[in-house]
Amino acid sequence: MTKTRPRISDRQRRALLMRRHLLTPPVRATSVEQVAQALVGLHATEPATVFLSVAARMNGATPQAVERALYEDRSLVRMLCMRRTMFVVPKDLAPVVEASAARTVAARERAALAKVLAEQLGHGTRWLTDVETEVAAALEELGEADAVQIADAVPRLKEQITISPGKPYETRPRIGNKVLTVMAAEGRLRRGHPQGSWTSAKFRWTLAEPHPQLPADQARVELATRYLAAFGPATLDDLKWWTGWNLTQTRTALAGTAAIEADLDHATGYVLPDDPVLQESAGDDSDTVVNLLPTLDPTAMGWRNRDWYLDPAYAPELFDRNGNICPTVWAGGRIIGGWRQQDDGQIVTELLTSPPAVDPRVCAALAAEADRLAEFLGNVRVRPHVSTPLMHRLRA
Repeated sequence: MTKTRPRISDRQRRALLMRRHLLTPPVRATSVEQVAQALVGLHATEPATVFLSVAARMNGATPQAVERALYEDRSLVRMLCMRRTMFVVPKDLAPVVEASAARTVAARERAALAKVLAEQLGHGTRWLTDVETEVAAALEELGEADAVQIADAVPRLKEQITISPGKPYETRPRIGNKVLTVMAAEGRLRRGHPQGSWTSAKFRWTLAEPHPQLPADQARVELATRYLAAFGPATLDDLKWWTGWNLTQTRTALAGTAAIEADLDHATGYVLPDDPVLQESAGDDSDTVVNLLPTLDPTAMGWRNRDWYLDPAYAPELFDRNGNICPTVWAGGRIIGGWRQQDDGQIVTELLTSPPAVDPRVCAALAAEADRLAEFLGNVRVRPHVSTPLMHRLRA
């Protein structure tokens, strides 16, 4: 007898999203590491996103708690990985992410660096190998250092290259930044404490701890399993986009998870065979639960197909040309607007539905959540780099 495929509605998916991504008060995390585990990894292209993603999902969150996990306990690892995007992932997952995604990114970064060295400076692979050895020796002695300090110890890093020659925006940076980036992409260096506050994108560098080297195929299956546990049900296209794998790699990894097909409202999705949603209803989380999520938050960026939690008509207001999403307002697992911090620290919002259509309880919850976020930020001011029409209006 043919087994009937499970059916999972958009409303069920939103309820699952809120529970699995720790977006309702009863299931909020009690540690920074718990947040990262629940989301597989935290987007870290903008350093503040890591902190604000935690703040939205953790009771009693403080910037100091996030800094402790990143730089003291080192229970979280910052990596250039899926889709050549910076993520912060749990330490135990780092070998999986390295083998399944970061390894390919690192190979491309090294090839690009080798080309620049050869074409602009006339250096071959021996030059680069020698410089990398010197960098490792310098950090062994310094412990943690910024790029300038490392270049003082390894003067060859001060050689300059030309970016966009002949253009009005031509620049001549030192080669050192690219060398350090490649070494970090390969897992040999890690980013340490920032130079400045926790919103800074300029980091000091330190030697990375070695971790087990896994076969790429095995690692892709494990990462796909982790993704489906956190983001399922999801489509094949969602998984391919989120990981940055090619179609063959995605299909092979998906098959390795033993995921089963499920009928979604507008597509065919996949869920793990032991997913609780297959045994019982996902529940019906309140439509009045409000969340303020930051730029590039993992929940907002977790799927390629977003119609079930974002009205397509609103997408041009929230995404820039590169597909990056601005800070968003959520209610009941659905994006309903955006937010921004003003110079005086106040959190201002704009809803993308007409006020008469907004439940007064949502407005009250939104005000309370804005106060909670403002308390976390304190005197720190966050300036998202994502530029969208909604952000321009809030800035005005």
